[in-house]
Amino acid sequence: MSISVRNISKSYQDVSALQHISFEVKPNEIFGIIGPDGAGKTTLFRILTTLLIANEGDATVAGFDVLEDYKSIRNHVGYMPGKFSLYQDLTVEENLKFFATIFGTTIKENYALIEDIYVQLEPFKNRRAGKLSGGMKQKLALCCALIHKPKVLFLDEPTTGVDPVSRKEFWDMLKRLQQKNITILVSTPYMDEAALCDRIALIQDGKILQINTPESIVKQYPKTIYNVKADNMYQLINSLKTYPNQHSVYPFGEFVHYTDKKENCNLEELKQYLEKQDLQNISVEKTEVTIEDSFMELAK
Repeated sequence: MSISVRNISKSYQDVSALQHISFEVKPNEIFGIIGPDGAGKTTLFRILTTLLIANEGDATVAGFDVLEDYKSIRNHVGYMPGKFSLYQDLTVEENLKFFATIFGTTIKENYALIEDIYVQLEPFKNRRAGKLSGGMKQKLALCCALIHKPKVLFLDEPTTGVDPVSRKEFWDMLKRLQQKNITILVSTPYMDEAALCDRIALIQDGKILQINTPESIVKQYPKTIYNVKADNMYQLINSLKTYPNQHSVYPFGEFVHYTDKKENCNLEELKQYLEKQDLQNISVEKTEVTIEDSFMELAK
């Protein structure tokens, strides 16, 4: 296994950040840690990249123990933290040369690994990193994490705050990197990105809720989901929450996602109830289950 995590726990004084986390990542796999802010994703990444020590449990990365072989791990992994952490006063080219030198290599030696990313940066190679756009900063950080040809790549919320086009480009890059025999562990709060991973771990409050392929997690969802819509969204949510048969109610874009306690929801009865709440233009229809729906159900 490229990454093996066994019973890892970490606390900050009275706050429990991780609680008995265990999972394995296969070679050349894109494995996603999916969860909201404060779920423990960054703490987990810092432990696996030897920046933090867990209170209990053990882990190996690229065959090396995170405690005993921390120096070897640092030579074999690339780490892109959530916050842009390159040298803002150095140019694009200077940052890349600096990180190549730190790892005892050169840009030329591993250029093939970053070429399709760096060609987009090359027109700005003399621009200071601090003056780059969010998407370009992201690409530079990825190049610097890859320049020493790591076996495992850690990406902590790499697309947070980046525009949708840059997000798509970034995931296309990850798919190409996967074909170059690099194992990728990526964390994200965006549920739509979960479907782009080979397998995912859903995490909440420092606990793993489920580990599986995105398709399998969706298939295991136990309820039928309905898109419910009306003129007054706020009133609709409150009305659905007081409906006697409701199992779950939460906003989902322009709709409210609703599940019923009964296996076969009586839609006419539901509509009549909502009409009595003075709601107008009510529509209720079945919809497809998403990763976000599965997360909301497991988090209950």
